[in-house]
Amino acid sequence: MSVPIAKGRIQSTLRQFLDNEASGGIVLMAIAVIAVIIANSPFAKAYFHLLHVAIGPLSLQHWINDGLMSLFFLLVGLEIKREILDGQLSSWSRRILPGAAAAGGMLFPALFYTYFNLGNAAAIRGWAIPTATDIAFALGVISLFGNRVPASLKIFLAALAIIDDLGAVIVIALFYTADLNFIALAAATLVVGNLVILNCMRVKILWPYLALGALLWVLVYASGIHATLAGVILALTIPLKSTPGAPEASHAESPLHKLEHRLHKPVAFMIIPIFGLANAGVSFSGVSASVFLDHLTLGIALGLFLGKLVGVLGTVALLVKLKLADLPAKAGWGQMTGVALLCGIGFTMSLFIGLLAFDDPTLQDRVKIGILAGSIASGVMGSALLATFKRYP
Repeated sequence: MSVPIAKGRIQSTLRQFLDNEASGGIVLMAIAVIAVIIANSPFAKAYFHLLHVAIGPLSLQHWINDGLMSLFFLLVGLEIKREILDGQLSSWSRRILPGAAAAGGMLFPALFYTYFNLGNAAAIRGWAIPTATDIAFALGVISLFGNRVPASLKIFLAALAIIDDLGAVIVIALFYTADLNFIALAAATLVVGNLVILNCMRVKILWPYLALGALLWVLVYASGIHATLAGVILALTIPLKSTPGAPEASHAESPLHKLEHRLHKPVAFMIIPIFGLANAGVSFSGVSASVFLDHLTLGIALGLFLGKLVGVLGTVALLVKLKLADLPAKAGWGQMTGVALLCGIGFTMSLFIGLLAFDDPTLQDRVKIGILAGSIASGVMGSALLATFKRYP
């Protein structure tokens, strides 16, 4: 992910990052469509049956959502750590605009959802579903416009989505954790302690981290905390710098950069598409118009479409008005509005939170319909707006 560049400074290869995420997003769009088609085809029964086939202690769907997705969360954690310590979020001046916009983009969707579902004790548990922006989908869409969108806005969207992922991880840890097994949690804490020791000793070989990470996954799963968070915890203990006092250019060979580079393509082109194929399928058989007007469905759809727009654009406008930040270079308010709309594309993390929030298949289907409706509306409207702007030379 990162290479030495001018003046010996290490930065993320932003173009490679955006290209990987954008290409993965395009693949994910196709997979989501395929999943919906299968769920409404003669193969639907086999599709849903296969997801519930037991493989050892877990079903196939659980292995995908709890196991494979741990690698996605590991990559998210690596990206967050690198960007904060050595990338686009390495200073407060770089963090303030995307950070504040991400916070506003989480708050207002939650408020929209809560407004529609305040009187429903069962539905209110899903308040966090529309708060997440899908980085792969959003960057996949924005990549289709090439130089109609200035690079600064693509950087802004990538940074916002990374901070948004961090917020989603914190929300899952705080609000979607089952009853705790304190013995397993204590054992997991010991494993984390050993990972920290490896970090402090500047151990550069990856396999000790990964071996302890596998044990950590088992213990976190047993503790009642969602197992995927083990991936984030593991990421935060992997060293960013290769050796103490080494030139900054040598950090490209650090364990963090190596692992991030190795994970990017498998996560973007295999793990996330598998997750999408397993979870995006929703059957519209017997679904009436009333389902689209259900408060849960509306709360998610409007939370993504309007909540993200109000939260992201409103926060940026406030910071610019107060002269606490400037618009990204070469970007106008129309383009910022288009990008704010694209932030309403919620898929991977939104689906993930929805599955944690509700066990009822009926409610899960409404979650999927709300996510698809809000994401499609955000993507179409954002795309239509961005398509009206001139290309940059």
